[in-house]
Amino acid sequence: MSKVIVFANQKGGVGKTTTTVNIGAYMAEKGKKVLLVDFDPQGNLSSSLGISDTDEGIYEAMMGHITVHDVIRKTPQENLFLISSNLNLSGATVELNKVNKKESLHILKSTLEPVKKDYDYILIDCPPSLGVLTINGFVASDYVIIPLQCEYFALEGLKYMYSMTIKRVQKNLNPNLKIGGIIFTMYDSRTNLGKEVIKSVKNTFKQTPEILFPTVIPRNIRLSEAPSHGVPINMYDSSCIGAKCYEKLSQEVLERV
Repeated sequence: MSKVIVFANQKGGVGKTTTTVNIGAYMAEKGKKVLLVDFDPQGNLSSSLGISDTDEGIYEAMMGHITVHDVIRKTPQENLFLISSNLNLSGATVELNKVNKKESLHILKSTLEPVKKDYDYILIDCPPSLGVLTINGFVASDYVIIPLQCEYFALEGLKYMYSMTIKRVQKNLNPNLKIGGIIFTMYDSRTNLGKEVIKSVKNTFKQTPEILFPTVIPRNIRLSEAPSHGVPINMYDSSCIGAKCYEKLSQEVLERV
């Protein structure tokens, strides 16, 4: 049975999709069978793997228009598979509000259940919000991993999601949800700001320092370029610093979850 990990942060532009696809790619490279779920209507995870304008994806599977098995696609990386997203998913909130509230928050979990036995890991990339889609991601998962950009307002949003949203989900919807960890992303060693953010977050979690992954992901132009070529960083430039950091980080995730 697969382990399900959701990557979430209510703030956009924190490297969430980049982190999801590249951790998944390195897991696959290490021999794990991995399913990525693009659960963001923007579809950035799908396009970063060269898949766009899909008519059938996670929304259609959730609504019962097609089986989940039929929306799984191969990616350029061996052992790495994808359930894509499209703009139809943006209307899911309206559709989900038509059904029983508790049922509406478990629909992703129910949709993925038939394929959990087929993969070692399922990684879910959520939209940058704390709405019904992200809550579905939390309910469907065993672990939540939070990519955190090394910027000024990062800690404020982190505290809210950690102390409010995740704890409420654990209490009311998914008591088995665990905090997989926090990943520092887009770190710029040339500035003091990144260092101050890391110091502040470490101080906030000084009682549970293990929640912070040791590897910090730097700003790296090759990481930014890879999505436009439709491949993960290990296939685009495995020698760059961004690739080496994600390879190391993926091993830390495997050891932890």
